[in-house]
Amino acid sequence: MSIRSMLAAALLLPSLALAQQAASPGPTLQAVRSRGALSCGISTGDPAWSQPDSRGTWQGMDTDLCRAVAAATLGSAEKVVWQHLTGQNRFPALASGQVEMLTRTTTWTLTRDSMLGLNFTAPNFYDGQGFLVHAEAGITSSRQLDGATICFVSASTHELNLQDWSRSQNIRFTPVIFADKDEARRAYESNRCDSYTGDASQLAAVRAAFPEPAKHVLLPERISKEPYAPSVRQGDDQWFDIVRYTIYGLVEAEELGITRANADKMLAESPSPAVQRLLGKTGDLGFTLGLERAWMLNAIKAVGNYGEIYERHLGKDSPVGLPRGLNDLWTRGGLMMAPPMR
Repeated sequence: MSIRSMLAAALLLPSLALAQQAASPGPTLQAVRSRGALSCGISTGDPAWSQPDSRGTWQGMDTDLCRAVAAATLGSAEKVVWQHLTGQNRFPALASGQVEMLTRTTTWTLTRDSMLGLNFTAPNFYDGQGFLVHAEAGITSSRQLDGATICFVSASTHELNLQDWSRSQNIRFTPVIFADKDEARRAYESNRCDSYTGDASQLAAVRAAFPEPAKHVLLPERISKEPYAPSVRQGDDQWFDIVRYTIYGLVEAEELGITRANADKMLAESPSPAVQRLLGKTGDLGFTLGLERAWMLNAIKAVGNYGEIYERHLGKDSPVGLPRGLNDLWTRGGLMMAPPMR
């Protein structure tokens, strides 16, 4: 063996050792496999994010992320147990082990990350808090909400954001607080409040679901930054990596042009090394996570790439019609970028 070959082999040994160590399933992956299903925390009903369709099947951005992880870990997107959580019980449900991942339109903040015993995995949506108002009121800017009655949901980031915004803008408002989004939506719809505040994407979805969407206006200002990210319990790095890199894998798939419809063809015919690695034709990406080689192939075939998921629930193929904006790929001016999948 040449000196160059010996050096190459020596450099390869640590990565091989790490891969073999990671191949053993950790406690969370073992629990999911023993149950034969992923327990996933979603909302009690949130248009475009997690809501049952006419057949009772839960649909939305959040539910598709759960399905992707189920497909990556168990080989089937149908092996999910849905846990419908409120803003108040979502974090205790994750901490207690009731769910293995939480995808309930939850904003990643420092205090949640550091104090609740959870880890946020990867941003799957960038949002900001906005205001929905009745069109007949003639309001065109949040500055006109001085003295208004504003509905919002408790146990969210919205209350503190409102307080910060009102102080900085010298605006007074009367808060009307509800335990869940449905209550807040109904109160706003029945004119119990002048405005309903929440994350703009959720307000856009709520507006689209009203019988007469044109009677409601989503104001242009955003008063906060709200990066959403699925979270997992602290203490199981393997499971953290599985959820995180499944999300990144969906983003990478969009960048590489891999779709739900062409994934098998790309696996068989694409000469791209990046495509071959992501779909498991070459390399051991899945093995390093304790999964099969086809982990991302299964996930993509189950729900599509990130762009497909977005367009289906929030974009041009949905009633919401929300432009990609910050949630577009980095190659098109957005913030969605996956670390190198290699």
